[in-house]
Amino acid sequence: MRFGLRGITAVLMVAGAAVGCSSGDDASEDGGTTTVTAGPRPAGPAAALEPLEGGEGVALATAGTGPALDEAGYAEAEYAATGTATSYTSAGPLPGDGSFELEPGEEADYATRVVVRRPEDPDAFNGTVVVEWLNVSGGADAAPDYTYLADELLRGGYAWAGVSAQRIGIEGGEVAVQVPGLEGAGLGQGLRAQDPDRYGELHHPGDAFSYDIYTQAGRALRSSGEGEPLDGLDVERVLAVGESQSAYALTTYVNGVQPLTGAFDGFLVHSRGGASAPLGEPDAGIDIAGTLGGEPTTIRADNDVPVIVVQTETDVVGLLWYLPARQPDHDHLRLWEVAGTAHADKFQLGDTEDMLGCAQPINRGQQAFVLRAALRHLDTWVADGTPPREAPRLEVDESGSSPSFVLDPVGNVQGGVRTPAVDAPVDVLSGLAPEDSSIICLLMGSTTPLDDEQLGELYASRDEYLTAYEEATDAMIDAGFALEEDRDQLLDGAIPDHIPA
Repeated sequence: MRFGLRGITAVLMVAGAAVGCSSGDDASEDGGTTTVTAGPRPAGPAAALEPLEGGEGVALATAGTGPALDEAGYAEAEYAATGTATSYTSAGPLPGDGSFELEPGEEADYATRVVVRRPEDPDAFNGTVVVEWLNVSGGADAAPDYTYLADELLRGGYAWAGVSAQRIGIEGGEVAVQVPGLEGAGLGQGLRAQDPDRYGELHHPGDAFSYDIYTQAGRALRSSGEGEPLDGLDVERVLAVGESQSAYALTTYVNGVQPLTGAFDGFLVHSRGGASAPLGEPDAGIDIAGTLGGEPTTIRADNDVPVIVVQTETDVVGLLWYLPARQPDHDHLRLWEVAGTAHADKFQLGDTEDMLGCAQPINRGQQAFVLRAALRHLDTWVADGTPPREAPRLEVDESGSSPSFVLDPVGNVQGGVRTPAVDAPVDVLSGLAPEDSSIICLLMGSTTPLDDEQLGELYASRDEYLTAYEEATDAMIDAGFALEEDRDQLLDGAIPDHIPA
């Protein structure tokens, strides 16, 4: 496989018939159950999927390959997805309470692409297909959530598919987030121009049709037979995931398209802003920069499939300004705000941090472990009606002219989902960066090491630090915000060498 534009996934973000759930009793903080009942799924067209081959291989921007697919018993293939998609219209402005009432609009033919990674052994498949709305804010298709979730996807037996739902990924266009030093690397060029031997026959009619393209890709994967992309795997659940600009789009999808199509059984909405994405225009991409200042929009209260929204500090009070769209949990919604995390971070960026030129080291928080737990919980919630635990919100002081986080004595935010990196700290981990930072660096947050005096006040020895870190790790797992399978990785994140000897 080929990973085009290597090393830039993290900077490709925004400044960058139905399965329904009938609610039971309100879920308590410790969980509880809701009754999940399968109803008729509205019929609708599915994309036709045909293999894409030749050229330079699969083009998907990433900061690293992640776990080896062949060693995990996985196959990767790429498909042209073709069909006729509809746009959607609304009689008035999209309401802030999420209760969108959409109608199908004009239609257009499309030919986009879908990347599929699946277990080769049917017995290893867990029944769930995770469909990622690929992120295009940096001018190329990227799969940031695959990077965060890969360990859980492969060990859990999920199938994963990345859908080029938006126009710029195919046709090229204006880049929302410029990447320092990569102006000539093909960003904004589009797949057709980047590799015409492989992608020359693709065409995208505009982001007005992106929602239905995503629907039709999901339908095709759900019904994939032998010799088709999933090669006859018995699909029981189809989950939608997306980060950043893709999370804006999924917010619009949950609120307006899902009630019409019932195409997905659950949603993991990662790092959305306060607004929802617009419905789009033919022959154009979504104006994501203009969306940042849009009306705060919640997930609709009568949504009938499970939704987990995972937010970082950057998303809540930073550039994306999610705070005014906060809402209480309900039978089909969980909101997890993760302390000490940024919109994108060192885990996502890997060894290419230096290319950004940020004034401080970027965020080294542990959101990846929370996201893996969120996926596991979402899958279980859809499968048997067991919802995940509710999480406290990050503490925000709104008494002044500008809301700000409430910080603990060390300088980390209080509240939210807690990780060992913030509860047994050696750094101040923030989703915020200096105000004069570039847009890229604003999204990356910051990491500020504690000095020897602060560390000496916190820990009498390295052993005491390691004990505190291990206790915080186990508390996170016991609370359901990390998985037991990730315990060793979490413990490997301890940094005892920072503690004065």
